[in-house]
Amino acid sequence: MAMPPSKAAFLSLLRPPDGPPSGPDVLRELRRVIASGRIAPDTPVPVDDVAALFSLSRIPVREALKTLIGEGLITHQPRFGFLVTRLSEAELHELYVVRGSLEAAAIEAAVRHATPDDDAHAQRIHEELTSAVDSHDSRGFQRTSRQFHLALLHPCRMPRLLSMLKTAWNLTEPAQAMSRVDADTQQELRRDHEQMLAAFIARDASALRAAGEEHHKRLTTALDTWTAPPTAPEPAEDYAP
Repeated sequence: MAMPPSKAAFLSLLRPPDGPPSGPDVLRELRRVIASGRIAPDTPVPVDDVAALFSLSRIPVREALKTLIGEGLITHQPRFGFLVTRLSEAELHELYVVRGSLEAAAIEAAVRHATPDDDAHAQRIHEELTSAVDSHDSRGFQRTSRQFHLALLHPCRMPRLLSMLKTAWNLTEPAQAMSRVDADTQQELRRDHEQMLAAFIARDASALRAAGEEHHKRLTTALDTWTAPPTAPEPAEDYAP
């Protein structure tokens, strides 16, 4: 009997490790695939098939799914099992408010503790981001945008705040916001990033906060004009909180 398309698509995206698999491997892969935006909301997670793919019992798969329930990426419904979470428009807007608030809380400390190595790291990512925009690589822009924001905030030395930010970000990742805005808006968002980078390097927390707020406002305004997300393969990315 042929496997249902949604199940086959889900399994085709999972990448078991080269060595002996473990529960954390399952958790990492399920999180990555769901956050990539390539699995539709309400898609059932085929627990038995995932277990077979990783050569594990159902127990570590179910434990991984319970962790993802806690992170908000998975829901569980009687008779339907484990499903990829569907966010309402209001919930998505709320999560962007959460993300913006957490970023704003980290800015001053990040600027205070940043080093020249942090500057160089942020500049490298911004170059990759610019290349993605110029080559119309929407998913690349989505990926490097996240990396860029985290590069600016990582020096804050507040691991709990960063963990909360990554968790909130993971919940918005399936929507692929940065890859669904039009080309002109992508260019505007890229210019926002340029201003944020300049303020970061200048150690100007006020300017960075102002640029970040304008960037956040521009992105949330664009939510209502999204197009369908692209379907190109998503490179590996670390979505762990």
